[in-house]
Amino acid sequence: MPFVRACGLSELEEDTPKRVELDGTPVSVVRTEGEVFAIHDICSHANVSLSEGEVEDCQIECWLHGSAFDLRTGKPSGLPATRPVPVYPVKIEGDDVLVSVTQES
Repeated sequence: MPFVRACGLSELEEDTPKRVELDGTPVSVVRTEGEVFAIHDICSHANVSLSEGEVEDCQIECWLHGSAFDLRTGKPSGLPATRPVPVYPVKIEGDDVLVSVTQES
């Protein structure tokens, strides 16, 4: 499972998603509650970027219809979304945030 650099840890503001593209995959990287998460950046209900939504209580909310997804599991916590979105493994090495998009977890 190869990890690639997504961004610098110092580039991440608390509870502010950062959109990156890794190997052609759109990913939202989020620093919240003392951890860093990587989640697929496209809502499973509508084809919009989750990075444009808000983060609260370890969830990212789709700005269009309000579905929220758990950053740890990708599972939606409310309608209209019913399908989870992929989450990706994250490693921190120094200031580098590394993400693997080759294998969903």
